[in-house]
Amino acid sequence: MSAVAVSVRQVSKTFARANNPVHALHDVSLDIRQGEFFGLLGPNGAGKTTLISCIAGLCRQDAGAIDVLGHNTRSDYRAARQALGVVPQELVFDPFFSVREILRLQSGYFGIKKNDAWIDELLAELDLSEKADHSMRSLSGGMKRRVLVAQALVHRPPVIILDEPTAGVDVALRQGLWQFIRRLNRDGHTILLTTHYLEEAEALCGRLALMRSGEICALEKTETLIRQFAKHRLTVRLTEGGHLPPALAESALALSEMPRSWEWTLDELADIESVLASLRESGCRLEDMKLSPPDLETAFLKIMDGGRKQAGKMP
Repeated sequence: MSAVAVSVRQVSKTFARANNPVHALHDVSLDIRQGEFFGLLGPNGAGKTTLISCIAGLCRQDAGAIDVLGHNTRSDYRAARQALGVVPQELVFDPFFSVREILRLQSGYFGIKKNDAWIDELLAELDLSEKADHSMRSLSGGMKRRVLVAQALVHRPPVIILDEPTAGVDVALRQGLWQFIRRLNRDGHTILLTTHYLEEAEALCGRLALMRSGEICALEKTETLIRQFAKHRLTVRLTEGGHLPPALAESALALSEMPRSWEWTLDELADIESVLASLRESGCRLEDMKLSPPDLETAFLKIMDGGRKQAGKMP
């Protein structure tokens, strides 16, 4: 079993506000293993960014403990921060330096000299080479986000935290960024990702933690969550004048937004044939048919709508 890269143990955080304290985190516990591509998902206000801020040392938890590669974020904060590279959700930058100058300053912050070869590689991988000598204030929002990614990686951290890294980023950059991050993960870097693009999380993350109202409400392998909370969906549209027999209608959902359309939720692919056979036997003629496989979006919505308190334990 892989060693633990990030350990979060019974972490709670409350923000004091006049007559209305905000309980951002409630007794959160999870482990992220070294070399893992881990996803942290949840709706806005679920506590994801607060948890990341506590891990990164930008915010102090009220209770609990956090270790990064065995270094406590309070008692051994220098080593913990040295092991982390964080891409923040907000666009934070110094407008008076060029891209290359910012990356050199960031290298110096971590005590790294003669880092130009790695900086050049980062610039090339993130398609920033032509902008290396441009000031940050002259860049587009997407370009600024690329620079934030480069800043987080400039000291080659073993643990990389990506907080909504592709928000507002064009499709071409998104694909290039994930290709580069996958390579870093293959090289042994641990990745912690938060994103609202669930197809990204499904494709990239081997394991997921889902948060709701400051708590972990699901923690499992991605494929297991999908299998537990999502089903195959068969949608058919009948020809003009077609009617679904009552026996079939009992097991289907009529789609009000699509005339003459019905949807079945099925546990197994083999169940599709029995539905189609029943349609044929009833003389129903199909105008269109669509099969939707189980996906993370469906599982996510079901869990957020009141799924089990914890969908799984860490294997």
